Amino acid sequence: MKFSLYLPTGLGHNFASYTDPVAAFETITELARAADESGYETVWVADHFVPFPVAPGYVFESWTTLTALARDTSRIRIGQMVTGNNYRNPALQAKMASTLDVISSGRMTFGIGAGWYEDEYTAYGYPFEDAPTRLRQLDEAAHIIRSMWTQAETTFEGTHYRVHKALNEPKGVQQPHIPLLIAGSGEKMTLKLVAKYADACNVQVSPEELLRKYDILENHCATVGRDYESITRTSTSYCIIADTDAEARAQVPPWAPMVFPGELADYGLIGNLDTVRERIDAYRAAGVDELLISFHDSLDPGAIRDFAKEFIHP
Repeated sequence: MKFSLYLPTGLGHNFASYTDPVAAFETITELARAADESGYETVWVADHFVPFPVAPGYVFESWTTLTALARDTSRIRIGQMVTGNNYRNPALQAKMASTLDVISSGRMTFGIGAGWYEDEYTAYGYPFEDAPTRLRQLDEAAHIIRSMWTQAETTFEGTHYRVHKALNEPKGVQQPHIPLLIAGSGEKMTLKLVAKYADACNVQVSPEELLRKYDILENHCATVGRDYESITRTSTSYCIIADTDAEARAQVPPWAPMVFPGELADYGLIGNLDTVRERIDAYRAAGVDELLISFHDSLDPGAIRDFAKEFIHP
C-alpha cells in the first residue's frame, strides 16, 4: 500500500494565523517538497474557493496550485481530491489536465467528483442541482474528458453538455491517457460511474465499510465487463499520533463527523505508534492501494517526514 499526502490549501481554515498570502503558499510548497523527498506517492489538493464552514480566510485554487507544485517538485505525483465537475466546462477541464500532465512530465492524476459544497456554489454563482442531476452531469463530463484524451476529435450531444469536433493537443504525456479518478461512495450511481470510466476511485469510509463498498464496486465492474483489479483503490484518513491513544483521541477535531463517516477516532490513524500501525494494516487488509493522509499538524513538514520514517521507510 502506498501513502499520499492531502495538502492543506485553506479549506479547513489552515491559514487563519497568516497575514501574508505569499508566506502561506510557500508553506504549501514546503509541505509538498517534504512529501516528495520522503517517498509519498501523490500530493492531493482540494478544489474549493472558500473555507468550510464559510468564513473569511485564505484558500488557494487547486489547478493553479498544482501547476506551481508541478515545477516545485520532481518525483511525486500531483492531483485533485477532487475537482468539482460543475466549476468548469468538462472540455476545458480535459484541456487543462492535458496541459498540466505535460508541465509535470506525466505526473498528473485527474480527480473529479459531482460536487457537494452548496454554500460555495451559491457564493460563486453556480447552479446547485439535486444529487441525481449532478451525478448525471458527472457521467456526461467523464465521457467527454476520456474522449478528449483518447480520440482525434470529440463530438457529444448530451442533456447537460455538448461539444462539436473538439480538438485537444497535446493530450498529455501518460499512455494510454491521464489516469482518471472518481471520488465518492454512492452505491447506485457513483460507484457505477467508477466502473464505467475511472482508473482510480476514492472512498472515504472506515476499513470495515470499505470492504462492503469495494464489493459493490466489483459487482458494478462485472456488470459493465470491467476488470476490477484495473482500478486503483484509494481512501483518505486523518492522522494524530501521540504518546497514548487517549491523548490522540482527545485531539480529534469537532468537525470530523462532517467529513469522516462514523466515529473517526475508532478507525482513523489516531493513537500511539502501535495503534496507528494496526489501523494502517486494517486499510491494507480492506484492499486499499493508496492511502491519503491528512495530518492534524497540517502545516508541519516534520510530521510528514516523521510518518515516512516510521511507516514508509521504517
